[in-house]
Amino acid sequence: MITTAPRTGTVSAFGQLLIGALLLGLAVWFWHLQGRPWPTMTRSRPAQWTALLGIIAFTAISAPALYSRRHKNVVSEHNPAGALWHVFHASQTGFALELAARTVSLLRGAGHAAALYPLNAFDGERFAESRCLFLVSTTGEGDPPDPALAFVQHAMRAPRALQGIEYGILALGDRSYAHYCAFGHALDRWLAASGAMPMFDLVEVDNAAAPALQAWQAHIAAQTHTEQQDAFARAPLQALALSERVHVNPGSASAAAFELNLAPVQPGIEWQAGDIAEIRIGPADADADIYREYSIASLPVEGRLSLLVRMMHTPDGKPGLGSGWLCQQTKPGDDIQLRIRRNPNFHTPDGDVPLILIGNGTGIAGLRAHLRARIGAKRHRNWVLFGERKRAHDRFYDRDLATWLNEGAIAHLDRVYSRDADSPHRYVQDALAANADRLRQWMDEGAVIMVCGSREGMAPGVDQVLRDTLGDAAVDALMADGRYRRDVY
Repeated sequence: MITTAPRTGTVSAFGQLLIGALLLGLAVWFWHLQGRPWPTMTRSRPAQWTALLGIIAFTAISAPALYSRRHKNVVSEHNPAGALWHVFHASQTGFALELAARTVSLLRGAGHAAALYPLNAFDGERFAESRCLFLVSTTGEGDPPDPALAFVQHAMRAPRALQGIEYGILALGDRSYAHYCAFGHALDRWLAASGAMPMFDLVEVDNAAAPALQAWQAHIAAQTHTEQQDAFARAPLQALALSERVHVNPGSASAAAFELNLAPVQPGIEWQAGDIAEIRIGPADADADIYREYSIASLPVEGRLSLLVRMMHTPDGKPGLGSGWLCQQTKPGDDIQLRIRRNPNFHTPDGDVPLILIGNGTGIAGLRAHLRARIGAKRHRNWVLFGERKRAHDRFYDRDLATWLNEGAIAHLDRVYSRDADSPHRYVQDALAANADRLRQWMDEGAVIMVCGSREGMAPGVDQVLRDTLGDAAVDALMADGRYRRDVY
């Protein structure tokens, strides 16, 4: 991951050194051929050859060291701070990671050595006397993203000795939440209390706002003494036609939910299970750029991009901006503009490991994509726990789940309905707790847990059952190792 500055002029310096040493050796040799004595040395033939070989050996040994010293000087010339740039990311849905990777590319393009790390890799002693950039998101009501939880619990409990470190922070957030960019500000306070020095003020980014990203680029350009580049331009939008919209829970006491299918999938539109569709709300000629993020329920091989969208309402009863447009205002044949954003924190795990999929409500969309990917790879050790309100109305993707269960592609399926009196459990966390022995066995066999759905209620409840069953240290380790992944909202 680490690169160095270009080696301009280094090879020629090495060649000059080698030629000079050889000329010196030849000069001494000719001195001897003229009958002049070897200074303080014997005249024997072996001694003469030993002297010449010694000169050559000295050249071979010393030249690489001088070459390395010259190379280091070149790095310093390209980086006036004389230090490697370290770029750290903490991302919930992949956007902070994407921007961090672009920041590394920007630094390298300016001739600076730069490397990319997860935030958990930050250590004051290891990165002392260097420049560090932090690109971090805030999730929920001011919470750190899941990959940063271990760092918060262990590193940020108290100030550290970080004198000599210079830093900059890009904080991602959503201004509609009360605790806007809260984790970025918490990290800023901790770094400052630890003695690190900011290179510039924290940059807040509200929903990927372009002016804030341009401000971040301007700071990087100023620090690297380069011209500002448009390195953070978003990927272009692509249009898919709405081919079908189906009301999937008619008669439900829950808000209406709709399955939307966009097809055909055009060449160049690719995604994996766990990736996110960032959809532009409104027609193509709308003045404002407003986006909403949705889990993708299908895979490209199915020839369509499928969403499961819940109709939301504002406190005064008006349709939600995103769900109202998608579920009410659009009609089949209309173009939906979107871009795919990679979310590697929630990709399907590699290898034939057991997989525990837990979700509720529209979170089943993200879980369905993982099941489709696993079944396509002939990996059938899958345990699904899904919760909704009533069996009679809220059976999302029921046909798929029933088919895969009958075919043996799902090993266990626990469907939980909170409003049915005959349901053996009320919530998915209750079903998980009731199967604690199976949970321990699957985890001992290397299982990965993936949770998708409500941040309030379901996700904390599942987390508590995991901690009660496996222990806090084990759950923290699972999250750090990527064996406990969440996409909750």
